[in-house]
Amino acid sequence: MEFKDYYQVLEVARDASPEVIKRAYRRLARKFHPDVSKEPKAEERFKQVQEAYEVLKDPKKRAAYDELGANYRQGQQFRPPPDWGSRFEFRGDAGGDAGFSDFFSSLFGGAPFGGAERGAFRSRGEDSQAELEVTLEEAYAGAQKTIDVARTEVVGGRPQSRTRTLRVTVPAGVTTGQMIRLGGQGGAGGGDGRAGDLYLKVKVLPHPDFELSGRDVTLALPLSPWEAALGATVSVPTLGGEVELKVPAGAKSGAKLRLRGRGLPGDPPGDQFVVLKVVVPSTLTERERELFEALKADSAFEPRAGWRRR
Repeated sequence: MEFKDYYQVLEVARDASPEVIKRAYRRLARKFHPDVSKEPKAEERFKQVQEAYEVLKDPKKRAAYDELGANYRQGQQFRPPPDWGSRFEFRGDAGGDAGFSDFFSSLFGGAPFGGAERGAFRSRGEDSQAELEVTLEEAYAGAQKTIDVARTEVVGGRPQSRTRTLRVTVPAGVTTGQMIRLGGQGGAGGGDGRAGDLYLKVKVLPHPDFELSGRDVTLALPLSPWEAALGATVSVPTLGGEVELKVPAGAKSGAKLRLRGRGLPGDPPGDQFVVLKVVVPSTLTERERELFEALKADSAFEPRAGWRRR
């Protein structure tokens, strides 16, 4: 059996503080999570990182692991001391996850290595994933939602599928693709092992008025010809309520104005972009037609000036 250097797996020194170990674990877990990682052998690396953190986050397990000494190196052949189980009392207290290595289970769970009861240690249930749809308003303000999730549980020795209704807290500023973790709501564990986790992948639904890109939102703002020509102060909807926007005189259709910090909350928050769209009336009253005819006669404006003629 090969020795596992958990400090090397987490890329930390042997005297690393618990805070450094936690930060290293979070960084590597994000990097190698099989749902999002494109790294080679991501799932295998993810399990190694989980296993290493399972040991080094626990003061008792870490102290016992350190008792093995610093002379072992990753990949060397290893066999636990004969009195290991009696000295540290880890037998039957794996506390770990299904899929952990022989090295881990020989030290912290199950029967002593080579015993007939090997594999009888508690196993953590598998993590599972589902999609959670939220409206743009819910992504902006946060929300409490309920979802129905099916999970296979062993009842009376037989697997049964049961549907559970779960309450989910959607944090303000959530974006498409973000994961919300519900601890212990994944697959059932083996024996008395704890259940896996449920990861909800967020999908922000399309909105009839706003277009979302990351944390920024874009809104098309219709303007009359005279508002665009003369300038105007216009009431504009945002996710947090209406605000007054000053449109400069001579505004052109397609011009983009920014409302800083009016997108989704975050660090930093997103912005709202307002795209101006000059529209003309489809029908005119007699008076409106007279005014437009007068403007046509008096105006020196040439919209096609500068066109290249062939």
